[in-house]
Amino acid sequence: MKRSLRFMLPLLVAASLAGCAGNDNGQPAPGGQTSVPQTAPQESAAGQPAKQTTYPLTVTDATGKEVTFAKAPERIVSTSPAETEILFALGLEDRIVAVSDYDDYPEAAKAKPKIGGVVKPNEEAILAQTPDMIVGGISMEKPVADKLKSLGMPVYITHPTKMDDILNNVLTMGVITNTQEQAEKVVAQMKKDIAYVQEAVKNVKPEEKKKVYLEFSPGWTVGKGEFMDELITLAGATNIASDTQGWNPISEEKILQNDPDVILYASGISDEKTGAKLEDLIANRNGWDKMKAIREKQIFGMDQNILSRPGPRITQGLIEVAKAIYPDLVK
Repeated sequence: MKRSLRFMLPLLVAASLAGCAGNDNGQPAPGGQTSVPQTAPQESAAGQPAKQTTYPLTVTDATGKEVTFAKAPERIVSTSPAETEILFALGLEDRIVAVSDYDDYPEAAKAKPKIGGVVKPNEEAILAQTPDMIVGGISMEKPVADKLKSLGMPVYITHPTKMDDILNNVLTMGVITNTQEQAEKVVAQMKKDIAYVQEAVKNVKPEEKKKVYLEFSPGWTVGKGEFMDELITLAGATNIASDTQGWNPISEEKILQNDPDVILYASGISDEKTGAKLEDLIANRNGWDKMKAIREKQIFGMDQNILSRPGPRITQGLIEVAKAIYPDLVK
């Protein structure tokens, strides 16, 4: 489905400017994520060790705020598609009572009651669900989060910017919801995907690394400090925008000068003003037909949701990125 990302770009830019310092005293870890609380193994019914969360549990979210859960959440509202995907991956479908308007994966998420956007969700709709956990991305406006907190709602905010943050986010969600073993299984598979790609490209010499340009929305690319940049690096390539920080409006001349070997773009995106497809905009920019990637038809559309959502499918995005860059190495 073609749709504009006008609602998302300001969030991405804002997120690139935000940051939370970390330490080992329960504060957000590097990248703004909370370190995983410690829990002791207990004996399961089968006599095997099973990790169980001890409640009440207090964690610190990406905003530096402490959140206390008296018990495992039973009514969860998610205002962020990535976090919704994590919750479903942890087997919590029955506990998810509402999601944002943009939540479309897995299929079951579409049937959940909706509570509005990711920036300013509908407070009344959230409260109507009587949640004992509200989870959202850093994009949720602070006044909204503060109001929900003032009403006694446990609001947990995430802000993963690196792959490690995403993995840690899954584990922390597992602790909060007492689904630690499932969280560890999800993370193990994600690490397996990462290792697969790294093994496939390990022999690419520095001088042979392909130069990659990524355009996620018309006129915007990504530099250091965001996990999309890390996807290119893990895939054994060089992001030509790596000398910038966060999300940036592109310089058409600079990209032309860098002459990328491969161009990646988010499929299904159109320019809001003209309706032109992103891939057509890229191919028809002045002088860009001289670039190696366009001459050799090394332009590849990537699933925008897999590429952008910092959840369990992000390592699938990594594999797809690596396949596009090095099809002979990554099968």
